[in-house]
Amino acid sequence: MTDTLHPRNLKGNLLPDQSYFRKGKAIAQTGRSKLQNQRAGLNNQILKAMRMRAGAENLLRATNNSKVREQVLLELSYVNADLQVLKEELERLNISVEVYQHTEQTASIPLIPLGLKETKDVDFTTAFKDFILEHYSEDGADYENELADLMDLRQACRTPSRDEAGIEMLLSYFQQLGFLENRFFPSSRNMGILFTWYDSFTGVPVSQPNISLEKASILFNMAALYTQIGTRSNRQTKTGLEEAVAMFQKAAGVLSYLKETFTHTPSYDMSPAMLGCLIKMLLAEAHECYFEKLILAGVQNEVCTLIKMAQEAAKVSEIYLQVFNAMNQAPIKENIPYSWTVMVQIKSEHYKALAHYFAAITLTDHQLTPRDDEDKQEKALSQLYDHIPEGMTAMNILKDKQQRTLLGKQI
Repeated sequence: MTDTLHPRNLKGNLLPDQSYFRKGKAIAQTGRSKLQNQRAGLNNQILKAMRMRAGAENLLRATNNSKVREQVLLELSYVNADLQVLKEELERLNISVEVYQHTEQTASIPLIPLGLKETKDVDFTTAFKDFILEHYSEDGADYENELADLMDLRQACRTPSRDEAGIEMLLSYFQQLGFLENRFFPSSRNMGILFTWYDSFTGVPVSQPNISLEKASILFNMAALYTQIGTRSNRQTKTGLEEAVAMFQKAAGVLSYLKETFTHTPSYDMSPAMLGCLIKMLLAEAHECYFEKLILAGVQNEVCTLIKMAQEAAKVSEIYLQVFNAMNQAPIKENIPYSWTVMVQIKSEHYKALAHYFAAITLTDHQLTPRDDEDKQEKALSQLYDHIPEGMTAMNILKDKQQRTLLGKQI
């Protein structure tokens, strides 16, 4: 048991130089952290309003006095109105994507990052000390420093730095939670520790004595941090776009693991339906960044290249269309920010238009010459169409300038 909380069991030691804590404090003045602080404040207000509503509803059920019921119903209407305003304010924070973008991204369509889930303070110290004494017959006071490090680590995880160090810190805490679950959370006993996390989209708090809620929420925040790193990447450079693709793919991978491993999380933002929708969105953003990388240096005005660009743009459009359809399914539609749905729809139409543009340029600006590889161009053009227009063949289209021009204008 003595090794469970010991620093050498954590990845790279348990913060011996407190570097994570310093970074957690350093980002307190950033725009991203200001948003997160506003989110925390809104979550607390939503929690208070929900408690008031629950109390009023209990009183309403308990009394038959008409005057009391009338007054309670009036109070309920006020509380429900306040809750609606608070949830609209939380949605406003969720759609504030500009603060996450790279400073040189003025000409790019914004990417959508996920916000970090907020939590309430929780203290393991007393419960763990009692368990150490009872179960392992050792004085829990001997582990005060290790327990303090654990509490500091959890606190630092609430404001991780937006870089690989922040990811490593969340991963370190997630791994430590696995050790703690095995040693301190037997299935036959309630440790008396209540974990509370707020829904990222609605602000509704969820509380459980089960450490699985803590582990799932840390995974969600790890994915959210990956999206924020990807969103911050410089999409005007090849390296930045490659980083963005990798970050969104990793975020989707973490959410996929969360969806498959923690199947009964009570928070709706981590429900299978919502996670499935978010995974689609993140993969769409990865494809979008990949397409931007393809056209970064310019597009060669050559048939096969233009057809490839048309196909890639069509693929991005189709993926965003799938995301749009997923976002319009109930109850996802009621929980996800409306502006996200609009942006996803715009992106689907935008890349569809790009696909048509590249296809039209291919048909109107090019004609087969003796120097061209006929088989290669015929194959490329055949792949551009699901079905060649009736009465035509790919080779006929390549050789007939008038027909190509007509088809290009129709696109």
